[in-house]
Amino acid sequence: MTADRLQAASLADPFYYLANARTLVGWVLDHHGDLLLDGEKAQLAAWLGAGREARALLVRMVMRKGEHFRLSRLRYPEIGDPSPAGVELVSLGLVQEGAPIPVEELTDLLTLTELDACFAEAFAGAGLVRATKGMKRDWLCARPEYARSRPFADWWPASQDRLLSLACMPLFERLRLMFFGNLRQDWSEFVLTELGNQRYETVAFTPESRAFRNRAEVDQYLALHRLRARLEQGEAPATLLDALPARLDNDWLAGRQDKLLFTLARAAERAGEEDCAERAYRQSRHPEARLRLARGLERRGRHEEAFSLARQGLAAPRDEAERQGLQRLYRRLYKKAGAPAPVSVTEAAIPTRTLALPPSGERVERLAAEALAGPDAPVYYVENHLFNGLLALLCWEAIYAPLPGAFFHPFHAGPADLYRPGFAERRRTLLDDCLARLENGSYHAAIMARYRQKRGISCPLLAWPALSEPLLERALSCIPPAHLGAILTRLLSDLRGHGSGLPDLIRFLPDGGYELIEVKGPGDRLQDNQRRWLAFFHQQGIAASVCQVRWSP
Repeated sequence: MTADRLQAASLADPFYYLANARTLVGWVLDHHGDLLLDGEKAQLAAWLGAGREARALLVRMVMRKGEHFRLSRLRYPEIGDPSPAGVELVSLGLVQEGAPIPVEELTDLLTLTELDACFAEAFAGAGLVRATKGMKRDWLCARPEYARSRPFADWWPASQDRLLSLACMPLFERLRLMFFGNLRQDWSEFVLTELGNQRYETVAFTPESRAFRNRAEVDQYLALHRLRARLEQGEAPATLLDALPARLDNDWLAGRQDKLLFTLARAAERAGEEDCAERAYRQSRHPEARLRLARGLERRGRHEEAFSLARQGLAAPRDEAERQGLQRLYRRLYKKAGAPAPVSVTEAAIPTRTLALPPSGERVERLAAEALAGPDAPVYYVENHLFNGLLALLCWEAIYAPLPGAFFHPFHAGPADLYRPGFAERRRTLLDDCLARLENGSYHAAIMARYRQKRGISCPLLAWPALSEPLLERALSCIPPAHLGAILTRLLSDLRGHGSGLPDLIRFLPDGGYELIEVKGPGDRLQDNQRRWLAFFHQQGIAASVCQVRWSP
């Protein structure tokens, strides 16, 4: 199934979610079918061949929390009586009836009144008649006589309800992963969406652009996900660290492994397990791991090791946030390590003006823009939108290049790795070709043509309402290509870190120049990322200042 064959279901159709689920399953079969086992394909074939109500009921169950459902609570107007559909799903082996469940899951399926009816005698004997449901649940889970899982009918023989359990949940979890590229998004996020209400860039999908090259890599992702779930459930970080596999050779999966290692290290720190935290930080290549490791060594009195790590990191910092943190660490430790004092660098003073304005319900940035504007000096409130948008329009083909792990389905607003380390390095040649337009003078026409061609297409770097054609034309006429190239290059070096903190306003001057203005209301102060941008503008000779607003009587 190719992107142009995908059809968005209409919300007017009560079974629209079923059509969307069919789109998802069809996409995975077309693009990842070789990563599925024969038995899994047989399950999907059974579902696709079932009656409409049965197919719809299974999708409704998959979208809900858990794997066990009382038939009486599977009521949907478009499906009607769920019994025939449930019987069909059981006959196909997609759903199981009478599966044994532990008492903990039983308490989730029953109301407090039903729980009291089911265990009336036991609660009376334990003096728990007036206890809360949580207290009764804890008591049941602690009793050895209730430790064995039993079918629902055995737990509560008086009930006339039937329990259906998903027998295909592992398969649908695998489908969800291969479609979304993560397990953070659930089925309802896609299936219950009217797919036609947004436009997406068309990206070519090929076997070479897949994130998962083989089934083993899908299994590796699922294994990492299970380890993270165990951590969230309170398992000891040291146990999970020992269970982690050796470094994975898939760059995309290795990045997820680095993030899990960092999360494990933070959890170990909070638990006071310093040795475990150190091991995890040393194994992780997460951008913040080295700085956290150095701070941990300092905290434990291992000053020479911490200083050595800081000096090593400063020789090749991973990003500006790390450089800033390591510089602070260096200044704290150089005496204890017997090293020379760091060269003192005086930061350039940031040009600041004060603007007295009457109080208003408007945003302070918009009030400042109105006050600073003149007949020949228009001011636009652009915040982070202008330069992020110019980057997207200039480098569109590089951003939407079908690289492995960048796109999983046709409904991506942007590449999955947009804000991950290595985004620019993976596209270096493509990005260099785009940025070369700034040198040959073709950038202005290219950006405006892309703006008119792509306007309205979802892109995480573009806030279309904030970018009018007059604003872009004025910006491209007034901002020298050398300035624009410097700003866009800095953005690309760390889109997550540098994509915010840009000045609020741009003011175009009568002489054809421009200035950038960061607005601060009463009591507001510059943040670190804003200071870094302002320092960068000073180094590049770009006019940038702070406008401090105070309220006038």
